[in-house]
Amino acid sequence: MKKRMKKLVLSAVAFLLVITQVGMMKPVVASAERDVKDLIFVENIPQVEKEVGNHTEFQALRVFKDGHFKKATSHLTWTSSNKTVATVDQHGKVTFNEKPGRTFITVSDGTFTDRIAIHGKKTSEGVTPVLRKEKGERYDVINHAIKGMTIEEKVGQMLMPDFRNWNGKNVTEMLPEIEALVKKYHLGGVILFRENVVTTEQTAKLVSQYQEAAEKQGLLITIDQEGGIVTRLQSGTDMPGNMALGATRSTDISRHVGRAIGEELASLGINVNFAPDMDVNNNPDNPVIGVRSFGEDPKLVADMGVAYIEGLQEAGVAATAKHFPGHGDTAVDSHLGLPEVPHDLERLKEVELYPFQQAMNAGIDAIMTAHVTFPKIDDTKVISEKDGSEIAVPATLSYNVLTKLIRDEMGYEGVISTDAMNMKAIADHFGPVDAAIRAVQAGTDIVLMPVGLEAVAEGLLKAVKDGEIREERIEQSVERLLTLKVKRGIFKEEVPQSIDEKVANALQVVGSPAHKAVEKEAAERSITLVKNEQALPLNVSSDDNVVVVGRTNLTDLAVAVKAHHPNATIIEASSTFQLTEAQMQIVKQAKAVIVGTSTFSVAGRSPENTQMKLVNKLALETDAPVIAIGIRNPYDIMAYPNVDAYLAQYGFRPASFQASAATIFGDNYPSGKLPVTIPGTTTNVLYPFGHGLSY
Repeated sequence: MKKRMKKLVLSAVAFLLVITQVGMMKPVVASAERDVKDLIFVENIPQVEKEVGNHTEFQALRVFKDGHFKKATSHLTWTSSNKTVATVDQHGKVTFNEKPGRTFITVSDGTFTDRIAIHGKKTSEGVTPVLRKEKGERYDVINHAIKGMTIEEKVGQMLMPDFRNWNGKNVTEMLPEIEALVKKYHLGGVILFRENVVTTEQTAKLVSQYQEAAEKQGLLITIDQEGGIVTRLQSGTDMPGNMALGATRSTDISRHVGRAIGEELASLGINVNFAPDMDVNNNPDNPVIGVRSFGEDPKLVADMGVAYIEGLQEAGVAATAKHFPGHGDTAVDSHLGLPEVPHDLERLKEVELYPFQQAMNAGIDAIMTAHVTFPKIDDTKVISEKDGSEIAVPATLSYNVLTKLIRDEMGYEGVISTDAMNMKAIADHFGPVDAAIRAVQAGTDIVLMPVGLEAVAEGLLKAVKDGEIREERIEQSVERLLTLKVKRGIFKEEVPQSIDEKVANALQVVGSPAHKAVEKEAAERSITLVKNEQALPLNVSSDDNVVVVGRTNLTDLAVAVKAHHPNATIIEASSTFQLTEAQMQIVKQAKAVIVGTSTFSVAGRSPENTQMKLVNKLALETDAPVIAIGIRNPYDIMAYPNVDAYLAQYGFRPASFQASAATIFGDNYPSGKLPVTIPGTTTNVLYPFGHGLSY
């Protein structure tokens, strides 16, 4: 009797467990019946291009009746019809067995099923996996999604504000007010700045919180992580910038840098990088591009830029070529004023447009426009709100540039973003709503950092309702934006990865030893020995007095030098770059003098600038060799051509200082080549493009 009672109790418990499990599954089943329309492979979507290897992870999308979709991760069954060709685990990871034949990989949630084929194709190199997509109307998920969106949701996809700070404090975690704005305006993305990304753990959490705040579509989380002087992340690697990469002349290094940056961003959940800068810096007087460019030669810029793009996008992060049609030949900073590029289309095709065309041909995900006027492309005049004067329309607001040139002539089908709409080149001359409407009419897909989110959102909606902007025009942009999101796997997830797992992964990736090795190699290979009057490599004993003089970035330079010569004397100049008599006496007794200068403008590199006067004073009054370093701009030697040795390092990140110091003391063989021409003050050329000495 006891045994029978025990069996009954166990049966009852088992029954309750089954009922409980069924109950727990009910929301999913009910949801599938009520809201879910389909389950498909992401890879079957026509816009998705995927290369399969021996190990490939496939993704499934749960498509809802209103058209929106989410990455499906729960209650899925994965099978392979021919395990000899390939097997699949229950997370969608397919292992190709290098056998000829065909297999269908199938995913099912019990209600909906989809499949995709992998063919083992014989080649001269062995058996290669080839993907064969299914076809049909069910895979047109992007257009289905657009049809299910309200006009408010469509406009919201085009808006990308920044939330750098809130009520006077830097935004480093999600605030209820910001979450409400993300939802209210159905934002398509946000851009992060240095104020937002302090530590790896904090950044991963903030990005995750942004994605949680989005309602239907995943957010484009963007950042300007160019490397060099434009580096936003406060943790991780500080890669040398573009001009340093140009000096290496190595597309392999550029690709490795792009991939390392992409891997760090991807681990944090940041899915779009507003990089690389593809401007051709052929104007030494340029105050805003400078070392952000790979150089002055269009082919060098194109080759290095495409390699960087490939590395970035191989890591799963969207790349952006900027600033179209070209900001390199300007002498005005568009953050502060409205620059002009006077060249005609033929000249632009040869120089400024060439790198952008190569980036487009290489499949770049996005293009960012320049707030620069190009009167030979678009001579349309508008009245400035600043002073009532007549000005040429900037490229960002030009239909001739964004649609006729980029779309029609250059054949680009990807995403176009404005540069920041709060920059003075736009904000001084146009009202915030007027500027946004003009940009959309011109053909932009993303209105970046609109001035007054609420006013701009409502203004764009009113423009659509009034017929000033056609709804079809909005839908064209939404289609491109959703295509980018689908291609890059930017989805809402029904069961997101836990934040602890995200943080743990990011901590492994950001600043990893492998990335630090890339950083070190890029910095060392970039150092360009421009002048050497038998001063380098420095041959001194440990007791010899080596003096390091300067002010800007002096600490970083001092630390780098002391790593090679521990008892070096560090002398900090005054705020006006003056030395006291006592300091000068120490300098005069030195065995060698190392001095660093940092400039970004024509005035900064003038011989009359106090910083440059100090270097010339050292060269004139010191018997010891004076070794100067152009910390940022390679042009600094124009102001002090009589120094004994001159190095260009193209940026102020620690790795570049370490590479310069290693070069000075003979531990790094200089191999960098000038990516720009250094003009002379009395002659046309002081040092030509491609110049670079070695030991």
